[in-house]
Amino acid sequence: MRRLSIRHVTRYSFHGTVRLDPHRLLIRPREGPELRIESSRLVTTPASTIRWFRDAYDNSVTIASFDTPTNQLEIVSEVVVQHYDEAPLDFLVADHAVYYPFSYESRNTAVLAPYLALQPGSDGAALRSWAASFWQPDMTIQTYTLLARICAGIRDTMKYQMREEPGVQTAAETLQRGVGSCRDFANLYMETVRALGLAARFVSGYLDAGLPDKPGATHAWAEVYIPGAGWKGFDPTLGNMVGADHIAVAVACVPDNVPPVSGAFFGPPGAELAVDVRVTTL
Repeated sequence: MRRLSIRHVTRYSFHGTVRLDPHRLLIRPREGPELRIESSRLVTTPASTIRWFRDAYDNSVTIASFDTPTNQLEIVSEVVVQHYDEAPLDFLVADHAVYYPFSYESRNTAVLAPYLALQPGSDGAALRSWAASFWQPDMTIQTYTLLARICAGIRDTMKYQMREEPGVQTAAETLQRGVGSCRDFANLYMETVRALGLAARFVSGYLDAGLPDKPGATHAWAEVYIPGAGWKGFDPTLGNMVGADHIAVAVACVPDNVPPVSGAFFGPPGAELAVDVRVTTL
């Protein structure tokens, strides 16, 4: 078990005094068998009224409501977690799903349907052509091996590029450009897996980089539903399975549903954004 401290600071500097609408925050890690929250603290400047709820994906959502006009918004989240996922390959796959292709059991198809459908505007032909470099219809392959090959294939054939602008590239855009951020690669992986008939979802969270000059970052990856094992994470930016260095915050069937901070303001247009994330092993 590892104890990790996560400090996430988001700061907006506006071009004058503004009025803030309620802001939606997705910054609290998802608890489960692999992760427990030991302590948490959330502070906003200006002060806000905080309300918590669970959304349809079982993510912890914070709504921060403001009464005070301001020229700056600062959101500081400090969380200590206990992380138990130190052996990500220690799982069993149901007998019928050890080899691909396979079919999901009928009792799960309705639940998994949103995670099987390609997003509107996806280029299914381009995705299937890309997927063909990893699997052909006359091929039988272990399911994990296929998923790992696609994950490593994105890392090895695409160029990583940090993007500050909001939004996520479509899978077709990433394939055409050959360049993307972690969220673009996660989306490409998710759509590729779906094109092969496997359920996948988008994940946003934190990465413990473990480097002195980069003590953590916001990050994105994908999870695939594997019968017998459940939702298992794959990080195409790093080319490996998700494990002890990943802290999931939110999941969704489409990437646009899980930005860490979202909200509106009324006043002079324009704002500068600064984000600082630090993940420390305690």
